[in-house]
Amino acid sequence: MTDYSTKLALYIGGEWLGSEGRETVHPLNPATGERIGDLPVATKADLDRALDAAQEGFAQWRDTPGAKRAAVLRKTAALLRERADHIAKIATTEQGKPLTEAKGELGATANLLEFHAGEAERIYGRVLPRPTGTRSLVLHQPIGPVAAFCAWNFPILNPVRKLAPAIAAGCSIILKPSEETAASAIEVMHCFRDAGLPGKVAQMMFGVPDEISRHLLASPVTRKLSFTGSVPVGKHLMKLAADTVMRSTMELGGHGPVLVFDDCDLDKTLDMLVPHKFRNAGQVCVSPTRFHVQEGIYEKFAAGFAERTKALKVGAGMDESTQMGPMANPRRPEAIEEMVENARSEGAKIVTGGSRGGSDGGFFFEPTVMTDVPMSARVMNEEPFGPLALIRPFGTDEEAIAEANRLPYALAAYCFTENGRRQNRLGDEIEAGMIAVNQLALSWPDSPFGGMKDSGFGSEDGPEGVAAHLITKTFHMK
Repeated sequence: MTDYSTKLALYIGGEWLGSEGRETVHPLNPATGERIGDLPVATKADLDRALDAAQEGFAQWRDTPGAKRAAVLRKTAALLRERADHIAKIATTEQGKPLTEAKGELGATANLLEFHAGEAERIYGRVLPRPTGTRSLVLHQPIGPVAAFCAWNFPILNPVRKLAPAIAAGCSIILKPSEETAASAIEVMHCFRDAGLPGKVAQMMFGVPDEISRHLLASPVTRKLSFTGSVPVGKHLMKLAADTVMRSTMELGGHGPVLVFDDCDLDKTLDMLVPHKFRNAGQVCVSPTRFHVQEGIYEKFAAGFAERTKALKVGAGMDESTQMGPMANPRRPEAIEEMVENARSEGAKIVTGGSRGGSDGGFFFEPTVMTDVPMSARVMNEEPFGPLALIRPFGTDEEAIAEANRLPYALAAYCFTENGRRQNRLGDEIEAGMIAVNQLALSWPDSPFGGMKDSGFGSEDGPEGVAAHLITKTFHMK
């Protein structure tokens, strides 16, 4: 076990509660498959205690001035940066991504906290024009205690994406991160606590996901649901939230189309796309996945993509030379292997990769490029969430747009073309919550992050992320 295993605990009402007297689950190191800790499982009594604490914490925090909330968020960002090496190593140990990626994630997380600190001081209302002696006010107030659930793929950023906007808005929150990346979330919570966040404002639970979600969402204390994860689980949680007409933000799956037109700068495009495709071993909801390439450059694109992919160094995340680490858990290589075999049986060509790799019991899968992937293949219709690049040719703009919009996923899309009219058309006609043209960056602190259709609704980040935690109230007086 690693040194941090002794720190795995629940956080309720400002207290850390260890595994004594509780069942435990056991996170694994993806690079080796070895057990790295004993994580306590919350009981129903723990959940009730967390709900009571969240209710008390909300009554306290909603009346806390925005400047004080902002100070806590800024101090948390500073503590993350001070502890960057320690926290990044924990994230790499339990999630598998290269250490440089973990450090980059931590830097982006600190930036996000600082943006939300500013938003905490900018929650404005307005005064409506009325006759002398009367007033009509529009007020924006915190919605109440939040139940938030986040995935394992960004173990530092995802918890903060839930905590920061709730805290900025004046809400309390009960957070359930992934049990597979618990230590990163715990270190984040240590930073909030050490920055002065009152103990009852934020709670952290681990355990059986279905039991926790049913209990928290059935409670009248909980007034908002925030979820990042798969489409099926998101739809299930929405049904639970409907019983109390609960406000929800859903950031669900994606199957990112990439439209590459023959007027693009091909080498520059490839140099950008290949490392971004295999970032975090493809375990990214906005990962570029379906590469639709215009016929005139299709062969050159496929060859160039495969050549760059073969050159990637795969290994343990702690190795400085590693460019792609293992997958995060033993379920992922198995799922990817099944998708590859299905695509192969349907007629897809495996240009490079296609097999499990690595040694020492780790959860590795080779960076894989497939061409001429038929529409009937599962991987062309289901989110792979792994290191798979799927390449197909297209002829006209209309064909490319139709293919981009074909699936119910509508989170992120990417386009590469130098034609300005085409760029505007793509921005108008592609169905996606986020579209990038001739670049790949989609996540900025001041920019809303979210999708359409089955990829969810509502936004995180940006002013919209804080607004999602506020109710609008009108106040008329004479």
